[in-house]
Amino acid sequence: MKSKKHANGGDTRAGAVQREPKYVIGIDLGTTNSALAYTAIASEGDASSEVTLMPVPQLVNPGEVRDEPLLPSTLYVPGANDFPAGSLDLPWEQEPRFVVGQLAQKRGTENIGRLVTSAKSWLSHSGVDRTADILPWRAPEGVEKLSPVEASARYLEHLSRAWDSKMPEAPFAQQQILVTVPASFDAVARELTLQAAERAGYRDVTLLEEPQAAFYAWIERHQDWRERVEVGDLILVVDIGGGTTDFTLIAVTEQNGELGLERMAVGEHILLGGDNMDLALARLVTERLAQKGTRIDAFQLQALWHNCRFAKEKLLEPGSTAKEQPVTILGKGTGLVGGTIKAMLGREDLDQILGEGFFPVVASSDLPRRLRRVGLQEIGLPYAADAAVTRHMAQFLRQQAAAGEYERVRRSPSGLAAPTHILFNGGVLRANFVRERIISTIDSWLAEEGFEAVRSLTGEDLMHAVSRGAAYYGLARRGRGIRIRGGVPRTYYVGIESVMPAVPGMAAPLKALTVAPFGMEEGTSIEIPQREFGLVVGEPAEFRFFSSAVRKDDPAGALIEEFGDDLQELSPMQVELPAAVKNGSATVPVSFETVVTETGMLQLWCVARDGRRWKLEFNVRERVAQ
Repeated sequence: MKSKKHANGGDTRAGAVQREPKYVIGIDLGTTNSALAYTAIASEGDASSEVTLMPVPQLVNPGEVRDEPLLPSTLYVPGANDFPAGSLDLPWEQEPRFVVGQLAQKRGTENIGRLVTSAKSWLSHSGVDRTADILPWRAPEGVEKLSPVEASARYLEHLSRAWDSKMPEAPFAQQQILVTVPASFDAVARELTLQAAERAGYRDVTLLEEPQAAFYAWIERHQDWRERVEVGDLILVVDIGGGTTDFTLIAVTEQNGELGLERMAVGEHILLGGDNMDLALARLVTERLAQKGTRIDAFQLQALWHNCRFAKEKLLEPGSTAKEQPVTILGKGTGLVGGTIKAMLGREDLDQILGEGFFPVVASSDLPRRLRRVGLQEIGLPYAADAAVTRHMAQFLRQQAAAGEYERVRRSPSGLAAPTHILFNGGVLRANFVRERIISTIDSWLAEEGFEAVRSLTGEDLMHAVSRGAAYYGLARRGRGIRIRGGVPRTYYVGIESVMPAVPGMAAPLKALTVAPFGMEEGTSIEIPQREFGLVVGEPAEFRFFSSAVRKDDPAGALIEEFGDDLQELSPMQVELPAAVKNGSATVPVSFETVVTETGMLQLWCVARDGRRWKLEFNVRERVAQ
């Protein structure tokens, strides 16, 4: 089982050639935007260097390259006559196959069938083959497609080549590189992110969870952080980006007489973010247009979706006094025949859609609603069924309190984890209205339980915190900063088939064996010799793996018979393990040994009585039902 999890949220690609870097580079590979920050690696005895943001050169118009603070995570597949010859040249590449960044974003709203967006969300979607060429999704015939892995690699490659164009004296490949991922990414999504980095030419890559990176950025900006929190405090990190919502709990502890930090819990993967909000606004505009007799098709809706994002960002950006913003899409037809369709999006619309739909005031007992599903559905991204972020937050705090194994997590009598502080991250939370709604909702929950109001940890750039924090974490790994302890963020299991008489049409019940308990630290191993199971060797067999962010009490070796929705299945794999005799198959009694290496690799070894050992690893090219 190869999840390559670092005990503090980082993953490192094994087998890479070690070099002595000059800089630590932190990369936020975002759903909507990506960013790069860096810091010099101070020599022994020097103070830690300041973290610096690198503007990213990119095409903003045909023939115009400009430095921008963010690289939009968008890719455009040019047609034969889309751009004049030579107008897509970059400082490091002539006539690229794809356009990445702002120009891709602009042109894509005009021709949505050639635009790739949300590659990061597709990277985490187990219902499709994420290594297959499927993007742009629903592209017309004749449009070149690429996989979510390849699209992610293109964004990462653009950042690395931009670095080399600006810092030729310090080649990117020789630096210490950290790339961030959602805390809720499973082992396969993390592995695919590493594959994308490899395709982009990255070496010695470490993965870091985004909420932790955001908290590292706060520490980097506040050297007096120990004066702002105290032992027993519980910090809730709310990270709402373009595609996902992540929740993380970090406890303030005491270690050897000094304050320390320990990640206590991470939430489930929630595909709910700015993309959902932009689509809701687009639907609102669509209804208004229909009332005036103007109907738009699916491709026009896609373009309207993206234009509503621009309008929303303009209305919500700090200091904005505008009450409305125009949204424009091309009409049907070509040239002057189709014309344009214009509408307005107002601030009141945002308050209604965001406040009532995505951030309603709810009780702490009000959990996400499970909607009745239609029997036949289009294949696409598995967005959250309930759009209310506040209900997902209530579920997270109730689940973590119910786990009950950590005395350092403050709990209410009714079973609610009670944070003392909150840290925001993600572009959606730039809006004061959204932050205030989340705080007021949590405060109402805490007041009912007899706790004081939550305190906000402020002072960080929400659009760049993740890349800044990743760069700081690189220094912390070298002993130049505080590190958040945590271990593996989930409990991991392997499926064990029960021994039962054959029954027509019914598979044997499956049990789950705990092989890596929550919080297992790097550089440690666990033997499970008290249990033996039959390992099929010499013929193809399927292995099934599960994880849980809820069950944190299960010790290594625990056999779970009834687990319901507590466990989520990861990627099954088919593999033929070698037998002792050539062309011979058998079932060998084995016990298990789990190892989390110093670099964070999670390995599951099957150990036979005669000392033979087999290692199971995830197969990242998953089988997809046809």
